Amino acid sequence: MPVNQQNKTKLWVFGVAFLFVALNAVLIAYEFFWLSIIPVVALLVWMYLFALDKVIYLITFLTPLAVNISDYDARLAVSLPTEPLMAGALLLFFYKAMIESPVDNKVIKHPVSIAIFINLTWVLFTSVTSELPMVSFKYLLAQLWFIVPFYFIGLMLFRHPQKIKLFGWLYYISLILVIIYTTVNHAMHGFDGDIAHWIMSPFYNDHTSYGAMIAFFVPFGLLLIISKQEYTRSTRLLAGVMFAILLTGLILSFSRAAWLSVFAAVFVLAILLLKIKFKYIIYTILGLVIVFFSLKTEILQRLEKNKQDSSATFAEHIQSMSNITTDASNLERINRWSSALRLFEKRPVVGWGPGTYQFVYGPYQYSYEKTVISTNAGDKGNAHSEYLGPLSEMGIIGLLSVLFLFGTIIYTGVKVYQYAQNRWTKYLAAAVLLSFVTYMTHGFLNNFLTRDKAAVPFWGMAAILVALDIYHKHKTTIKLKDKEVD
Repeated sequence: MPVNQQNKTKLWVFGVAFLFVALNAVLIAYEFFWLSIIPVVALLVWMYLFALDKVIYLITFLTPLAVNISDYDARLAVSLPTEPLMAGALLLFFYKAMIESPVDNKVIKHPVSIAIFINLTWVLFTSVTSELPMVSFKYLLAQLWFIVPFYFIGLMLFRHPQKIKLFGWLYYISLILVIIYTTVNHAMHGFDGDIAHWIMSPFYNDHTSYGAMIAFFVPFGLLLIISKQEYTRSTRLLAGVMFAILLTGLILSFSRAAWLSVFAAVFVLAILLLKIKFKYIIYTILGLVIVFFSLKTEILQRLEKNKQDSSATFAEHIQSMSNITTDASNLERINRWSSALRLFEKRPVVGWGPGTYQFVYGPYQYSYEKTVISTNAGDKGNAHSEYLGPLSEMGIIGLLSVLFLFGTIIYTGVKVYQYAQNRWTKYLAAAVLLSFVTYMTHGFLNNFLTRDKAAVPFWGMAAILVALDIYHKHKTTIKLKDKEVD
């Protein structure tokens, strides 16, 4: 470009910028603030059109920091600013899909993708038959804007190993910021166990979802510390500090389900390291089931003698896990699970419709199962189970579709770990696999996949496993930035 032309371009840029700043200053003086949003909107539009990967990274970083806005009467909830950004990515993906095929055929044919298609198809069908169709179609739409950006678009990005690292780091750093915020607030209240249920607000609704995501990232945090080939000593030292903060957050979350899920991951890690054959695991599980049913009466009597309620003391809080007599949290879970089973018995094939549990379970509570935190309207949340929730909302086929999805994810993780030809892929697959173990264990006691806090890392990590399986498993070396690692 000629020098004179360059000077004219610079003059135009500076001139427009000056006029915008001057006009905006005048409007702000008159308490009109909307003009300030124009540069942000323009930048987002540019990113959607020319740098969609940056949008995915932005959403990933903002997710732990997002704030949920809900209206029970309107049956509407939205997480700001992340869900509108996801909706934009979803629309752009569908637009590109009409023009070209943006997804590799290998991805379409992968077992995890097939499981996702089966699940979404049944969600669509049961939305049509739903007791509350508007609620169910909103649920379907939300699932699409979680899955499409972070699984299908994510898989396009994760062909490049360095982008896998970036995705993990962005969510991890943001989560650490939330933990620091929560811990400081907790300290200002003297680490009172009673406030641990809400002290992470407004970023997380309660300590259970907060604890679940911390537990989910424990394997990733540990991976960063032991990755000697990929990171410098100073980076691993920083990762060690972050991991200490992560564990602090896990302990102070007072989420028994999160603690239990980490123990489950340690158990699975031992199985991987000891190379215990799958058949022996099945034999062990069957043996434990037989022992439980053989001694069911004695076990229940033992549990009923436990009167330890939730406590700020770590040992007492652990002990309260098995209290099914007086602990309100445990009893309310039993109430929700019992209501879910009654809903299933009423409509065993198609259920009541995706996302409807919290609006329909009220009349199915029995008075003798209600607790001090129950409501007659039944308007305080979901079934507290990733398994009984789909069973009540989408019938037996809905539950089977979820089990098939979870099973294919675990199978993919184990397969990549066993057959990876390079150390980086093997260790990353193990870390992601263990993250899913924490979530699926946690899923027996809570369900969070309808929220962006859990959905973003869940579908993003699923995409990472599939990308490792399709693109990276057979490589003997992986190029990370300027160097290759085994």
